[in-house]
Amino acid sequence: MALLKLGEQFDGLDHETRAKHVVERTINCTVSDLAVTFHGRLHHGGLGPFTESPSADAPPADVRLIITSDDLIALVDGTLDTARALFSGRVKLEASFGDLMRLRKLL
Repeated sequence: MALLKLGEQFDGLDHETRAKHVVERTINCTVSDLAVTFHGRLHHGGLGPFTESPSADAPPADVRLIITSDDLIALVDGTLDTARALFSGRVKLEASFGDLMRLRKLL
């Protein structure tokens, strides 16, 4: 549900922001306390769709997010600050430097 809500938030981005900062990438969101990974795409049309697989069987991705289920919900609801979560290690984000800079503009 949290990933669907995150997708809806991306849907709310204006066309200019998408054109400037969104580059097609594959994304894995590993929910560490559930040992499950959701695999999807970031694209000009939005975020998703996501498929679910056990974390051990997750396909490779350009961008990897590792987070607990509670933190994912808090991040999407806006009660967890993205920058603080990243710097404190509560959320781990693995991506190229260029992707990190683009994502910074979208989160």
